[in-house]
Amino acid sequence: MKTYFLAGHSRLPQGMAAQSVFDSLTITVEVDKKYGVIIESSCTLATEHGRAYVQQIIRGHSLKDGIDDILEAIREGYRGKAVNALIAAVKDLYSQYEYSST
Repeated sequence: MKTYFLAGHSRLPQGMAAQSVFDSLTITVEVDKKYGVIIESSCTLATEHGRAYVQQIIRGHSLKDGIDDILEAIREGYRGKAVNALIAAVKDLYSQYEYSST
């Protein structure tokens, strides 16, 4: 395999639509081992539009460059209640990447 499959998790805030289905938010990514580029991603937000928006933010970034650009894009563009959960899930995902690439 030339890719990693990684997942980042975080708790969802109370009162969210996704919270009635899932207790936590999960972001999964497929990452190229050589360059650290996120090839594909998904998340467990409740709406298809929300999932597609987050996917658009994440795809194409190289985790070898860190996650600051991803976090900035989420903070700047995502205005839903799950913003802090998304940030925490990306940070968790990145820690999984750091562990797997050593």
